[in-house]
This record gives sequence, C-alpha cells and structure tokens, in this order.
Amino acid sequence: MGMEMRGLIVVGIVMSLISVASAIAGTATYYTVYVPSACYGYEDQGVMIAAASDALWENGAACGRMYRVTCTGPTNQGVPQPCRGDGVTVKIVDRCPSPGCQATIDLSQEAFSAIADPAAGKIEIDYNQV
Repeated sequence: MGMEMRGLIVVGIVMSLISVASAIAGTATYYTVYVPSACYGYEDQGVMIAAASDALWENGAACGRMYRVTCTGPTNQGVPQPCRGDGVTVKIVDRCPSPGCQATIDLSQEAFSAIADPAAGKIEIDYNQV
C-alpha cells in the first residue's frame, strides 16, 4: 500500500470519527398540526418531520434538511427517564417561530414519541444534519 493510500485511509478514519462526535446538544418539544407548513404549504410531508427554531431556520434555508435526533435526557423532574429508542431522522418542513419557540427542534408528535415519552413535553437531545 502506497503512502498516499495510507494517508487517505487515515483521513477517512478521522473524518468518520469527527462526524460521529459532531452531534450538537439542544432541546426538543413536539407539535401536532402539520399543515400548512412554512416550507411546503398544504403539501403532506409525512409524520417524521420537524420545525426548525431560529437557530436552524436560516431564512428558510433549513427547509428539506434532514436531522438525526437522539434523546439524551430530561429537562424537568416530571419524567426522570424520558428517553427510548435509538434516535429518529426527521425532515425540516416548518418554522418554530420566536417568540414562543421552546426548543431547538420542534418534532412531530410521532417523531418525539419514537425517542421519548410524550408526557415529558420537552427533552434534551443531540442532533446532527444527515
């Protein structure tokens, strides 16, 4: 194996480690009315969807982006162990408007339920764009 190939393999390994370690901490809530959405109007986008907070919205550039979201823990004492499942991939279809947006990502109820007990209402998450 040539030195150049070894270098590429090392770069590939480092890049894969960086992508795993680059999850961003945030919070998630959920919503239940999916249309109309800021990105797609009355077009149905399924239920594995989310609304982006101002931190992700970027004047609508977030529309269509896919995020992998994993529950990491509770934000309150109401449900001390809310997490379940391995994570969920959602598509940004809407904006969680400020003021009033209570989380980094506002998940559909179905997506939230896949990773946490809905009774928690709000959870700590790790997320990254996929």
